[in-house]
Amino acid sequence: MRIVVGADHRGYVLKDALAADLGQNGHQVLDIGTNGPESVDYPDIALAVGEAIRDGRAERGILVCGSGVGACVAANKLVGIRAGICHDTYSAHQGVEHDDMNVLCLGSRVIGDELAREIATAFVNAKFSGEERYLRRLTKVEAMERRDAEAPIAAPSAQGRALTTDR
Repeated sequence: MRIVVGADHRGYVLKDALAADLGQNGHQVLDIGTNGPESVDYPDIALAVGEAIRDGRAERGILVCGSGVGACVAANKLVGIRAGICHDTYSAHQGVEHDDMNVLCLGSRVIGDELAREIATAFVNAKFSGEERYLRRLTKVEAMERRDAEAPIAAPSAQGRALTTDR
């Protein structure tokens, strides 16, 4: 698989370790940096990772910042990018299988190298299931992205009722 990896100054050490591990496991790795401790803004890295996926240079991406949160927020602003912050293997493979997640976000200050490797492996080895319910949900997400989604009909238990603080 072709995987683009990127990190800000807080995540470049973990990114380098993941890139080496992925390469040793037969994946083609495109490293878009950063490669040192000089401050780099995570939105710039998220954009570079997203563009590599959107233009076909990579099938999936891995972003690393201090917590994983900033990179995830930035990546999800890009059309066609479905990023998830994962600090466990279940979320990493389930995010691909059910949500067609194409960018994994990790926090270098949250998890260690070995767990990060296991999470990355779960992510790259997972496949989107293509089940009807997941395709239906993905279609709704894509409509939201295009800004042509409509609010669903409220569930009967919530129709016309305002939340109150009456006790």
